[in-house]
Amino acid sequence: MAIHLPFAKLSHWHQIAFSAALLERMLPNYQMFSETAQFGDFSLIRNQLDLIWQWLDKNQAVNININAQLSKLEEQTPDPQEFDFFGVFPALDVCMALMSLWQLIQSHGKDKSHDDVMSISKLSHNSVSYYVELLLIEEDGSEEGVDIEASQINAHPLMAWEKDTQNELFDFLKLAAENKRSCQLAKALVLSEGLSNLGIEIS
Repeated sequence: MAIHLPFAKLSHWHQIAFSAALLERMLPNYQMFSETAQFGDFSLIRNQLDLIWQWLDKNQAVNININAQLSKLEEQTPDPQEFDFFGVFPALDVCMALMSLWQLIQSHGKDKSHDDVMSISKLSHNSVSYYVELLLIEEDGSEEGVDIEASQINAHPLMAWEKDTQNELFDFLKLAAENKRSCQLAKALVLSEGLSNLGIEIS
């Protein structure tokens, strides 16, 4: 079951903070893929997200060439057809979420459909959902032809944790001030377990 949050209740700033916090939970998935596949520059992805956190701190005047950042990000985006293991998919989700986040910043709050923030929420959710489905197939002991029901995926602890985290983050931010302290608290909320959204330990 997808997560449907009323993003219209969040300001443009809060939507960006929400998205950046979700990306903090997704980022280790790219790092693990990059190290395993010898593809991409994780530090560039990390630096882009750090730049967004700086932009959210209204005490800092940060000028960002978003088109240049998108161009750099495109070079780090893996093609799933070139890799034969699962890790490419969550890594791709990280890149797509970061692209959506840059587009969200670029929209200056004029996107009343909130497509970009919804896309980021969905990408994080889908990463977990697909991973959980693979785990359940593995537990079942069958390689193919296994029908995993949505209720089984939704009942999995990782899936429940993803939903709880997104809901908690949304509830926190809708009442939070637009400042650096709120960013720090949002980051602390999503990283409190020291794990990515797939349960990978954050180094």
